[in-house]
Amino acid sequence: MANAPVQAPGAAARPDAPIRPQGLYKAFAASLTGTALEWYDFAVYSAAAAVVFPIVFFPSSDPMTGTILAFSTYAVGYISRPVGGIVFGRLGDRIGRKKVLVATLMIIGVATVLIGVLPGYASIGIAAPIILVLLRFAQGVGVGGEWGGAVLLSSEYGDPHRRGFWASAAQVGPPAGNLLANGALAVLTLALTEEQFLSFGWRLAFLLSALLVGFGLWIRLKLEDTPVFKAIEAHGQQPDAPIREVFSTELRPLIAAVLCRVGPDVLYALFTVFTLTYGIQVLGYQRNQVLTAVLIGSAFQLFMIPLAGAVSDRINRRLVYGTAAVVGAVWTFVFFGILGGKNEPMLIIGIVFGLMAHSFMYGPQAAFIVEQFSPRLRSTGSSLAYTFAGVIGGAIAPLMFTLLLAQFGTWVPVAIYVAVAAVVTLIGLALGRNSNTTEDDDYKLLLEGATGERPAAVVGGGKTSANS
Repeated sequence: MANAPVQAPGAAARPDAPIRPQGLYKAFAASLTGTALEWYDFAVYSAAAAVVFPIVFFPSSDPMTGTILAFSTYAVGYISRPVGGIVFGRLGDRIGRKKVLVATLMIIGVATVLIGVLPGYASIGIAAPIILVLLRFAQGVGVGGEWGGAVLLSSEYGDPHRRGFWASAAQVGPPAGNLLANGALAVLTLALTEEQFLSFGWRLAFLLSALLVGFGLWIRLKLEDTPVFKAIEAHGQQPDAPIREVFSTELRPLIAAVLCRVGPDVLYALFTVFTLTYGIQVLGYQRNQVLTAVLIGSAFQLFMIPLAGAVSDRINRRLVYGTAAVVGAVWTFVFFGILGGKNEPMLIIGIVFGLMAHSFMYGPQAAFIVEQFSPRLRSTGSSLAYTFAGVIGGAIAPLMFTLLLAQFGTWVPVAIYVAVAAVVTLIGLALGRNSNTTEDDDYKLLLEGATGERPAAVVGGGKTSANS
């Protein structure tokens, strides 16, 4: 890798004494809670796009047309992610991971609160959906800049030999946020009448984000930057043009990281977003029944994602990831096949197993993407991969699902679409490389040699990272 660090003289001679892992647990918590809070905001929008926005912002005599328009604004949040990835990913390699994470949290929080107070089409006409799209764009910018920094925050504090587990902290954010968002919407749906929910109830879920974002900022502002970035900064090794350098020296890793994300994004969109539309409008389930099923599936993911990350530390990461991609594609056909007859237990089982397959892709995903790039380009490379993949994966998936269903009148083309996305992921995994832990070890040695600062201990490994 370009500009690999040189070990500081005498650094490796330090005694291998047990050290309290300062900052490691705080980094894990900051990565998890901050990302969960941001994904709460994002997931509230996703759920509202399926059940509220077609009525409030896109009134139409044809419910399917309103749904397509609402999902178009959902896609805007993905399309704007590359803006956040480019701007904040670059800054993460230039000025540090922590500062970027504070900025992204504020952007998405403000945008979500403003959506909560935005008048509907009946009040201000065409201005309502236009402003909604602009705020959705801002949400996407925040999420696009968030992921790379959050992943690096936890993975660069932790043992690189257990990167799958530590990096999974940020990966738990989406299901945790989805759990909170759908839980809030489910409670409001049960507590309010249909008229009250459409009038003001859905707005309460958006306004709650002000409290959640404030809590996330409190955690992140108290945290120091990662040992790896501090070593890079101490020796002046920040890249001058990280985006250009990624494209010129690490293009294959970037392509691998982009492609590997497509399958998980599409599968997640199917089981957490499209199922709301399909279950309610096509199969005739009640809104609270579908929301409850998604809620249960997300709860399982809180445990399955870190478990999958830990498993990938012991078994080849690409093998775990690839196997889950195949299982997810096959299960999609099974899922649609068992949904007939408005059988709520089968709906719950179908979503739970679908999200479990997603977990075993999503858990190892953060570590796999981080490992594709050299440490000085990780924020840029990871952010670009995350956001570019979002555009071709999760951004258009709900819209494509809806269009395919409307065009063919059957779920089969939808399932084929998911299978194709899984094949794209397998191609990305084949192009990628396996883990290289020596890069992190060398940078932590470099920090110790330059400043005398002991890096965070390796938790569970019985060694400090200075002696890995």
